[in-house]
Amino acid sequence: MALTGKIYLVTTLDTKWEEIVYIKKLLNLKKLDCKIVDISTQHHQFNHLATVEAETVANYHPNGKQAVFCGDRGKAIVAMADAFKLFLIAQNDVEAILGLGGSGGTALITPAMQSLAVGVPKLMVSTMASGDISGYIGASDIAMMYSVTDIAGINVISRKVLTNAANFIAGSVLFKSQDIIEDKPAIGLTMFGVTTKCVQSVSAKLHKQYDCLVFHATGSGGKAMEKLADSHLLHGVLDITTTEVCDYLFGGVLACNEDRFGAIARSKIPYIGSCGALDMVNFASPDTIPEKYKDRLFYPHNPQVTLMRTTPEENKKMANWIANKLNQCLGHVTFIIPEGGFSALDIEGGAFWLPQANQAFIDEFEKTFIQTDKRKLIKTPYHINSAEFCDLISNEFANVMK
Repeated sequence: MALTGKIYLVTTLDTKWEEIVYIKKLLNLKKLDCKIVDISTQHHQFNHLATVEAETVANYHPNGKQAVFCGDRGKAIVAMADAFKLFLIAQNDVEAILGLGGSGGTALITPAMQSLAVGVPKLMVSTMASGDISGYIGASDIAMMYSVTDIAGINVISRKVLTNAANFIAGSVLFKSQDIIEDKPAIGLTMFGVTTKCVQSVSAKLHKQYDCLVFHATGSGGKAMEKLADSHLLHGVLDITTTEVCDYLFGGVLACNEDRFGAIARSKIPYIGSCGALDMVNFASPDTIPEKYKDRLFYPHNPQVTLMRTTPEENKKMANWIANKLNQCLGHVTFIIPEGGFSALDIEGGAFWLPQANQAFIDEFEKTFIQTDKRKLIKTPYHINSAEFCDLISNEFANVMK
């Protein structure tokens, strides 16, 4: 198969040269073109094995290669990670990428992998892949393969693992989808269990015209959606469930980060937002809840998830935070507030029914949000999961997309 690009094989050649050469030989047997990219942070004798030498990569650092080859291992790794990310972004022939590393190499390679578009095959063979890998993957589609043994030469175990890695990346290239089906425009929707009825209804109304991509609002879900927006792979966003903001501001476990809504501002993508599940902060089991919250109103969602009702003061803070973020957006932005309740629990007679908390959000948002010809606020008396609210969301999105 003739590739339009190359498979990038990335590692620190000073310690992992034998393994990466082994993988390259396996891929060459399949007639696949590869580049070995060296990201070593110290000089060594294996430069001749690299297609791209470490010094070339290091030159991409804003402060030059001296920032990488500084003699301090910790600083060098951070600097090379920055340099490699900038190097990779500048390349136009990345068909796929395979990284090989221990703790340092994994920290070096995966931030750059995250910068690549969703769909570009990415495999990280790592000694760190058996633990918490969320920091390495971020909102990207990186596949992690545990090396089992340390990556310290070819042996009876590493040979099996590295062969599987080579076959993995080869298969992802050789059997790549040809996209023969003409896709509908893709739109992103955010959903939580307590807003499922709304999001499913809206998706059903829009699916004939749009490819509806639903993201679970668990922190990583919102980040994944915004990554697609930044990559210009979405035609619009229905951010019905903005609950990740609760966890970010008040210490929950399903938090977004400071850049939430940043992709909406950067891409100017058509955006419809709402208050889905802003009535709750997510914690794990009850014994993990911070002591400062001990007297709050809780709801046991399941043995591993405990929900805490947000207060009027917290709602005011969230409204100010979200409104200021959306004020930076220059594309079409509509924020729709369901005055009848923000979630399945926030309904008259429900466990989280607290109208004064919602009203605090509404008052502060209305005061802070700057309306323009492209940025508007709609208030409706309906509950977020009501048929009337779903119709309003769907119709407003259709009007914006016109």
